[in-house]
Amino acid sequence: MRFKSRAVSLSAMVVGAMMVAACGSSETAAPAPKNVIFFLGDGMGITTLTAARIYSVGEDGELTIDTLPETGFIKTHSNDAQVTDSAPSMSAYMTGVKPNNDVIAMSADTRSFTLVNGVPSGYVSSGLSTCPQGNGSRVPTLIELAKAAGLGTGVVTTARLTHATPAATYSHICHRDGEYDIAAQAVPGGAGFNTALGDGVDVMLGGISYYWTPYGTTPNKGRIDNRNLINEMKAAGYTFVSDRAGLTSAPLNTKLFGLFDQALAQGHMSYELDRNPAVEPSLAEMTAKAIDLLQYKTKGYMLVVEGGRIDHALHATNAARAMADTVAFDQAIAAAIARVDLSKTLIVVTADHDHTLVMNGYAQRTGKTVSGTNAGILGVLKNFTDGSVAKDAENEAYPILGFGNGESRPSVRAGLSLTDTITSGKDYHQEAVVPTSAGGETHGGGDVFIGAIGRGAAAIAGVMDNTAVFGILKAALGL
Repeated sequence: MRFKSRAVSLSAMVVGAMMVAACGSSETAAPAPKNVIFFLGDGMGITTLTAARIYSVGEDGELTIDTLPETGFIKTHSNDAQVTDSAPSMSAYMTGVKPNNDVIAMSADTRSFTLVNGVPSGYVSSGLSTCPQGNGSRVPTLIELAKAAGLGTGVVTTARLTHATPAATYSHICHRDGEYDIAAQAVPGGAGFNTALGDGVDVMLGGISYYWTPYGTTPNKGRIDNRNLINEMKAAGYTFVSDRAGLTSAPLNTKLFGLFDQALAQGHMSYELDRNPAVEPSLAEMTAKAIDLLQYKTKGYMLVVEGGRIDHALHATNAARAMADTVAFDQAIAAAIARVDLSKTLIVVTADHDHTLVMNGYAQRTGKTVSGTNAGILGVLKNFTDGSVAKDAENEAYPILGFGNGESRPSVRAGLSLTDTITSGKDYHQEAVVPTSAGGETHGGGDVFIGAIGRGAAAIAGVMDNTAVFGILKAALGL
């Protein structure tokens, strides 16, 4: 099904621009560049999108993602699981092959396995062998195909660059936890380099981690081969940046490698609610910089942008941070749309999987969340009939947002009476039905949203398997 709205006029404008470009060309003119920007909100299910809209602009408002003229739904199951993890879902988008859970950019017969090597604490993988011999085979990613065709390539994420979603663009491995091996696959000319990347991915921006540095640089963690992959990337011709100022000032005629984290501890970039804008760039700023570099590629480019920390906040049942990171992701989409020529560029926005986030009914309309003034959707549920605080079977207030599973249960409140001030705090963890360990909320199996704008966007429509998106992106790049 394709949903049409006022955005049809925007789609018509795109088609018109394409026709003008075609009429103005000649047989001897060089082919126009074909660009694809693929946005992936990690864990950004339909409920998360709805809640983020209300959080940011209220029930009647619109996020940028709401204005995309072509829309549909994506089925996300993996080859062996009803509920996928990020590794096979992103691999399906990037390769057209649906692997087993935990497997990155490998054939469907590849078995996942637990990496246990008796090496120092924090070191998961033993070296440079990505899979036991005979266990499946590599399948090419869109980034690899783009490099082979001479197109520019970029990977941008708020998670660490070796995390499952970005890793599925440039590496191949039987288990997503082999992040030392994943990092090595990105370094041109180094041991374990993925040679299908040619001279390397042109732009790589994300969170710093000890997977890139020698053992002991981070206490009891780091590479036991003592390689400093940051220095190796510099030697391979990359400009290295580690803060917002460095990103802003980086030249445009360079390959760019950026690792950011103001805390220098967690491996991921900060949540949007915690980000120091003087130190860490926003996802929108990283996206804009990547586009600025890649737009000089005469044949076009393939750019992947992940809002990685949406997923992490949801695993923690921490709605405030999940909402803020979803809005930051939406701002990156807006930045891209404003920066590109849509007659030459296809922008696709989707998610890799759902979460168990739910909106409890029947709440009165809340309007957008305003810190210190209006808790909005982060508050306790108030009846639409009279605005009174709704009560559960134990005569206690409860939040509008909750989870199917997670670390907090109503039965363990220890007499705490919930209020808007409590439930809207950025450190509050929403209530859940089924108890899990801290941070153990699971993914959900619901279909996720997909939307598109620009050149070839009409191919996005109806209910699609995630593997089908690969062919659409590949065709849009002319590969």
